[in-house]
Amino acid sequence: MSLLQAIILGAVQGLTEFLPVSSTAHLVLVPWLFGWNDPFLNSLTFDVALHLGTLVALLIYFRQDWIDLAKSAVDYVRGKKADPLAMYVVLATIPAGILGLLFEKNVETKLRDPRVISISLIVLALVLVFAELKGGREKDLRHISLSDALTVGFAQALALVPGVSRSGVTITAALFRGIKRDASARFSFYLSTPLIGGAVAKKLLDVAKEGLPSGETGSFIAGILVSGIVGYASIKFLLRYLQTHNTFLFVYYRIALGIVVYLAFWSGFR
Repeated sequence: MSLLQAIILGAVQGLTEFLPVSSTAHLVLVPWLFGWNDPFLNSLTFDVALHLGTLVALLIYFRQDWIDLAKSAVDYVRGKKADPLAMYVVLATIPAGILGLLFEKNVETKLRDPRVISISLIVLALVLVFAELKGGREKDLRHISLSDALTVGFAQALALVPGVSRSGVTITAALFRGIKRDASARFSFYLSTPLIGGAVAKKLLDVAKEGLPSGETGSFIAGILVSGIVGYASIKFLLRYLQTHNTFLFVYYRIALGIVVYLAFWSGFR
């Protein structure tokens, strides 16, 4: 893999992991569109680099939030009066975590297909429109209930399907539950962190056993740095954007991309 390819894919990962447009879809589509067939592009090692970068971005951006949530969790366990949000985050990550362990390998081998991606992009865009129109958007994070959290948590499990988008499906579910847009995105990021962290830890152990492929150290480091820097900027952008804007920009993008991918596939492109 060239250093330029690693930088491009790191930027794609950092940008699309947090925007509701599906990072998995873009990481499949970009090499497909450019005809890149280097095996390191789709390797476990490079996947770890990309997700490690975005994990670091989440941990740094929300560092104070994690401290506050940890304190609340300790108080909650001790029976003291505390914000239950930390416990909601833990409980809401369980459905996606279990389904990920059970079905991730099958999904990665059977559903990473341009046709599946194009349909997923368009379908979730249409559902997101409905959520925008029907959602009350009155609740902030202090007022969400356990049922709100679990609804978003179960929705997160659908992100296993390429093209759905973890942030896209969780923000959509949160909007249906009447949660404000920026609060929906923030809660989405809270839920994604334990799952990304668990996946990275598991894959790092596998990589440690095999070691980095010869000559790929530079690409590995570039993937981490670029995905982390771009990911941090993406988080900051989305949270600010959703304070004053709806999600229709991402709806239009998803539909346009889905149509382009569908037409490209059926026209025999690549």
